[in-house]
Amino acid sequence: MPGRLRSHCPHCVRDLPMTQKAEAEINWDELRPQLIKMALELGPLVVFFIANARADIFVATAWFMGAMTLSLALSWLILRKIAIMPLVTGVVVLVFGGLTLWLQDDTFIKIKPTITNTLFASVLLGGLLFGHSLLKYVFGDVYKLRPEGWSKLTLNWGLFFVALAIINEVLWRNFSTDIWVAFKVWGVMPLTVIFSISQVSLLNKYAPAAEPHHVPPIVVES
Repeated sequence: MPGRLRSHCPHCVRDLPMTQKAEAEINWDELRPQLIKMALELGPLVVFFIANARADIFVATAWFMGAMTLSLALSWLILRKIAIMPLVTGVVVLVFGGLTLWLQDDTFIKIKPTITNTLFASVLLGGLLFGHSLLKYVFGDVYKLRPEGWSKLTLNWGLFFVALAIINEVLWRNFSTDIWVAFKVWGVMPLTVIFSISQVSLLNKYAPAAEPHHVPPIVVES
C-alpha cells in the first residue's frame, strides 16, 4: 500500500514520479482513522452551531448531547474503540448539558470546555511532575517515540489545553453567546489543527530511526 512504501523502502521514494512520491510520504493507514475520528468529533459541534443559530442555546445543548452520544456510538461501530479524550468529553457534555437544561442556566454548558481542558491539562502536566508521559497511553499504539519525545509532546499538549481553557473563560465571560458558540465550533478546530501540525517536527525528530514519518495527532475539543 502507498502508506507503507516509506517504511519498507525509504530510498526508493526518491525514484518515484511526483504523484507517487507524494502518496508515499503519506501513511494512509495512519491518516484514515485520524480523519474518521476528527469527523466524528466535529459533527456534534456543527449540530450545536446550527441548532443555536436556528433556536437558542438550550435547544442547541439538547441536540449537542444527542449528537455527542451518537458520535461515540458511531466511533465504536466504525473504529471498534472509543478514545479516552472523546469519552471523557462526552461524559462532561452529558453532565453539564443536563445541568444546563434542568436549571435553565447556560453557564454550565459554557464552562464545560474550561472544565475538560483544565482536566486534560492537569492530568498531562501532573503526570510529568511524577515522571510519567501520560500522552503515551493515549497515542502509544499509533506513534513510536523516544522517552524524551513523549515528555516534550505531553508538555506541549498540556500547555495547549491550558491555553484553550483560558480562551474559553475570556470568551464566555466577555462576549455574547453567539460569538462564544461560533468560536467554539469554528475557532477551536483550526487552532487545534495548526497546533497539531506544528508538532510534526517533534514527532519525526524523536521517532526511532526505523519508523516512518508520522501524521500529527489531532484532538478536537467538543
